[in-house]
Amino acid sequence: MAETVYCADTAATETLGRNLGALCREGDVFLLNGDLGTGKTCLVTAASTALGVDPQEVTSPTFSLMNVYHGKTLNIKHFDLYRINWSEELEDIGFSEYAGGDGVTFIEWAELFPDYMPEENLELKFTRKGEGREVELLPHGRRYEELARALLAPKGREG
Repeated sequence: MAETVYCADTAATETLGRNLGALCREGDVFLLNGDLGTGKTCLVTAASTALGVDPQEVTSPTFSLMNVYHGKTLNIKHFDLYRINWSEELEDIGFSEYAGGDGVTFIEWAELFPDYMPEENLELKFTRKGEGREVELLPHGRRYEELARALLAPKGREG
């Protein structure tokens, strides 16, 4: 079940992110794929805000590789794999120990290391489409099929 959501502008991407954040549960994993500037960090910021994180705290972990944000009830682990060149580097940063498990995990540029991603996840593929962005939802596992359906429900389509 792959579904696509069109985000006409940044506000629509933020709405999608807030809706996603409201549905997050312990152990959720989200793979965010797409070109630079397509809205991946924008979505993580909005989802983290919905989980109780100050939006000023959320930054792209391009140079730090992983940031941890403390929400009201869940911690958010935010990876950016853009600057990682070899799978050994993933091991060096303890990726497999942090991805999944406690809290919620967002992984930008997950497509660079597909064999290292948790098997069950919701992949979000960002593509430029006209002035906006198309976000394809690719659920892997029952939990993520349910989450994608909830995200696409009429309430989740605001914006």
